[in-house]
Order: sequence, then structure tokens, then C-alpha cells
Amino acid sequence: VPSGTAMGLPAAVRDRVAAVHRGSALPERLRLYDGWAALYEQDVAALEYRAPYLAAASLAFAFPAPRAEARLLDVACGTGLVARELHRRGFRCLDGVDGSAGMLERARSTGLYQELRLCVLGREPLPAPAEHYDAVTVVGALGEGQVPSTVLPELLRVTKPGGFLCLTTRSNPSNLRYKAELEAALGQLEQRGAWQKLLAQEVEYWERATSEEESTQGTGYISGVVYIYQKCPVPNLEEG
Repeated sequence: VPSGTAMGLPAAVRDRVAAVHRGSALPERLRLYDGWAALYEQDVAALEYRAPYLAAASLAFAFPAPRAEARLLDVACGTGLVARELHRRGFRCLDGVDGSAGMLERARSTGLYQELRLCVLGREPLPAPAEHYDAVTVVGALGEGQVPSTVLPELLRVTKPGGFLCLTTRSNPSNLRYKAELEAALGQLEQRGAWQKLLAQEVEYWERATSEEESTQGTGYISGVVYIYQKCPVPNLEEG
């Protein structure tokens, strides 16, 4: 391995990825994302980041036809990588939210979204009425130092009864505590009858690791997981 490239990744890519995952305070992290926007897509290509593809494929598999009219919300949409994959699978009515203005600017230039709004998830509610979307995706943002697992009820709020939620998280060592918290929260909502789990798919080659410590058994990759939930169609009468 040439010096300065762990796991065959350029050092600059590694540093940028590490910076946003370092769990810095929110304003600083959003500033990092703004600054990363221009290089984001080339960096995730270098990482062989498969989450947008895997999430869109999983949602399309679960989703009943037709798709063209279905309203989707892409949460933490970034530059529009997930939108591109959803669009390829026949989804046309996409809205997006992200905490980074720089990322939203890139997403806007794709022309794939009907509406894009700035929203810092975990700090403020989603800019959408209740039961508005047929599906909600959160790909890549549910992780240590990013979006807290406490946002799940807010994601449910904007989803129609019978609608779908597609979530992803990473299974690398530094995210395992977060993943356990997330799965506990997912399970609690299922026990309360808020939604039903349709899929929890562990994927070995999620993206390239940025360090040896994070790599799964020396493969040079980290693993991740795609979850698909369906919001229960019947309102929960025990509430209140």
C-alpha cells in the first residue's frame, strides 16, 4: 500500500470522510458538509459507497406499483445520490431535506426533486404535514454524531398509514453503540404497533473503510444494514 493511502483510499478522501464522522458539534459539522459538497460525489465514488443503490433497490422491492405518482421524502438527501437511484426505479415525485445548504444546492442542480428544504433533523420538525408521504428514506445519516435515533417518530409522522420507511446505518466498530440504540428504538416502535418490519438486510461490502480499525475482518470494507418498515395502517388507539 503506498504511503498516505490507508485501504487504497487517497488520504484527502479519508480525511474528509473522517472529519464529518468525528462527532463535532452540529454547526461545525454542517460547515464541513457545505465545504464537502463540491467533492462529495467523487469521494463517495472512491469509497464505493453502495447505500443509495441498496436502499433504493430495497424500497422498490417492497413498494407496490405504481411508483410514478407516489410521494417520497428523501431525508438528509445530500447531493441527490438516492434520488438518482429512486428515479431510475420509476419514482418521480421526490422532495428532499438536508441540513447543509451547500448539499441542497447540488441536489437542486440534478433537477430530480420537486421541492428541497433546509432542515436540521433532530433540531427541528420536518417541513411537511402529517401523513403526507408514501415513503420516507434516510440513507447514510443515521449514525454516531449525525442524526439521533430520537427522530424516528418524526419520520413516522409525515408517512401515510401503510406507507414505507427505508433507513440505513453502518455496522463498523465506531457506530455499533449507535446501531444498538437505533435498533432498540426501532423495536420499541414496532412493539407499540406503530410500524412493522419488512426487512433488515445486513450488507458486507457497504463502503470502503477509512481505517484498518473500522474494516470488517481486514477486508478493507465496512458493513451496513438496510431496514424497511411499513407504517401500520390502523391508528394506534391506546395513544393519548
